[in-house]
Amino acid sequence: MFEGQPKGLYALALANTGERFGYYTMLAIFTLFLQAKFGYTAAETSTIFGVFLGAVYFMPLIGGILADKVGYGKLVTMGIVIMFLGYSLLAIPTEADFVGKSMMFGALALIACGTGLFKGNLQVMVGNLYDAPEYASKRDTAFSLFYMAINIGALFAPTAASKMTDYMLRGAGFTYEPQIPNLAHQFMDGTIKADGAALLETLKAGQGFAGDTLEFCNTYIAELSKAYNYGFAVACISLIVSMAIYLGFRSTFKHADVNNKQKAAGGVQAEELNPTETRQRIVALLLVFAVVIFFWMAFHQNGLTMTFFARDYTVKSVTGLDRIGFDVWNLVALIVVVYSSFSLFQSKTGKGKGIAGLLICAALGFLYFNYSNMEEVKSILPQIFQQFNPFFVVALTPVSLAVFGTLAKKGKEPSAPRKIGIGMLIAALGFLVLAVGSMNLPTPTTVKESGIADAALVSPNWLISTYLVLTFAELLLSPMGISFVSKVAPPKYKGMMMGGWFVATAIGNYLVSIIGYLWGDLELWMLWGILITCCLLSALFIFSIMKRLEKVS
Repeated sequence: MFEGQPKGLYALALANTGERFGYYTMLAIFTLFLQAKFGYTAAETSTIFGVFLGAVYFMPLIGGILADKVGYGKLVTMGIVIMFLGYSLLAIPTEADFVGKSMMFGALALIACGTGLFKGNLQVMVGNLYDAPEYASKRDTAFSLFYMAINIGALFAPTAASKMTDYMLRGAGFTYEPQIPNLAHQFMDGTIKADGAALLETLKAGQGFAGDTLEFCNTYIAELSKAYNYGFAVACISLIVSMAIYLGFRSTFKHADVNNKQKAAGGVQAEELNPTETRQRIVALLLVFAVVIFFWMAFHQNGLTMTFFARDYTVKSVTGLDRIGFDVWNLVALIVVVYSSFSLFQSKTGKGKGIAGLLICAALGFLYFNYSNMEEVKSILPQIFQQFNPFFVVALTPVSLAVFGTLAKKGKEPSAPRKIGIGMLIAALGFLVLAVGSMNLPTPTTVKESGIADAALVSPNWLISTYLVLTFAELLLSPMGISFVSKVAPPKYKGMMMGGWFVATAIGNYLVSIIGYLWGDLELWMLWGILITCCLLSALFIFSIMKRLEKVS
């Protein structure tokens, strides 16, 4: 799958890996930070989270329109600088007052604007690499590899955030306890009930704090907030690395940094479509955009309600084989096993097979050693669950490429729109898993007021299984959707249409907050049922217009 790809793909993919590592490090702890530091309710947190995600994915439309006029590369560079400023503001510890909130919202605005200049335009350049006839057949594979690189950055992000949180809290003499921030804010606001007050006293004693309860609440909130600030600082470092890769290897993709206007100025005859063809393509893209809105509404619950579920309803520690997935290096070893296994079977030389075999043995040996030396009971933080989706993306990408490569040779590979429809059906199945795992659990309001007994907490495997199924859906939908846009978009509107893909993502991300608004008195299985219904209706819609979409693809 790596053979015959232009070098520029790897440079652009690695630059994006660095940027995405920073973004997902921030996103892993963002909603936890909002509730811990500022005491925002689930509804308020959902609004901020939804608006921010919406802005992050809406701004590429503006970035795309600008790039169609002034060029892609300049805006990508500018985007990295602006994002760096945003993450720097988030990394500065502040009080939970007007100044602190102003700095936080200002940082979010900078990150959204910087992402708008960076993300879509970088992907347009990837697509431009495959306009050359010798690379045209590799476009779908290229975007799968590009998407895999994004998720390599995302894979390490939750661990980076968790390690920083643990390190800073231990330095202050505390350990992470998910119920403390909420109870502490209730105590300071004077809204805490008798059951909550008793639980808070028990948790304070467990932290070994000798002062009074008010002092404990203020101190714990301040130290936890500072830990999250340092987590945001990790994103600043990742952007420096991203910029170095982008500028250092620019020569490998410089020829793809050309829009239609620049081609014309250079005397290159660009592809022209008649008005009817242009209209057909734009309409087809808009119909696909309408469908993916509901996928992102469901999928990006990972940073909101699925993180709430991990914090409030999932066990706080694991034993036995369950520990394997909660060490990122174990996951890396498993990825090495998967890729080396493919290399073992695909290699055409004995030397290649031998190297692949050695890598498999080394990875399995490391996995056994690392697992044997893990603590018997491993504590887990809620944000760590967000590493499973990128792990599954990276591990399953070669499987996906192999399956569709085999189907392509037989002339039976589904079209990109058909893959998107299948992905929506699989997404519904993913939330069905979580709905089953949520049966008989108390409502979020009950947990907020009275806590939840350890015996009622569910296995982490419910969330992990949901992430696995959603990853199958994502692999069918996201990289294929981006590839479809880069292929179908009229040449003079490439930047705008790639921006349109992100606008659809933005709308879906804003709609994420709807489920957050309902996080209260509604039964959990009903919440997940809403997402199941949205995914099924979207799948029905895209299959009903399939012929129209396949005509232009």
